[in-house]
Amino acid sequence: MRRFLKRLVTPPLAVIAALLVLLEETLIAWLQGLMAAFARLPWVAALEARISRLPPYPAMILFLLPAIVLFPIKLAAVWMIAQGKFLLGGGIIMVGKVVGTAVAARIYKLLHPTLSTLQWFVRAEAWVFAWRDWLYAFVKALPAWQMATAFLHRVRRLVAHPGWLSRRFAAMRRRARRSA
Repeated sequence: MRRFLKRLVTPPLAVIAALLVLLEETLIAWLQGLMAAFARLPWVAALEARISRLPPYPAMILFLLPAIVLFPIKLAAVWMIAQGKFLLGGGIIMVGKVVGTAVAARIYKLLHPTLSTLQWFVRAEAWVFAWRDWLYAFVKALPAWQMATAFLHRVRRLVAHPGWLSRRFAAMRRRARRSA
């Protein structure tokens, strides 16, 4: 029975994991660019300069702050979903995830040199990244991941080709004229 359940549950969970990894990689790359552009504002650059000079334990508090602030907001969103307000609750969770990821990643980048002076942080960071790397390697070895990335590469090649969009519109106009 256990083997049957594993065969039944593994493929959909693998596809979901592959989609989440792809979304996370895309989201992190996009958010890093957005936060770097935001950091070029003079007042943000001045704030980041002050943040990067924090001692280790205040830096740790600041590093944990986005999670602490977003936790009650996410609980409220789950409560809204439980009350039947699925779109509002789901939207709040998604916006919270995006904003929290962007802010936490930027704070991590700013505070990493300071936080690396704490030995327990270095050990915890190594453990988290080893676990993440193992999970990513597992997901990227799945056939669903490989098919999805091959499909995305084909789509990117098509879209990146000069004139691709104008040829598509011209073909659609020709078809519309013939059918009219």
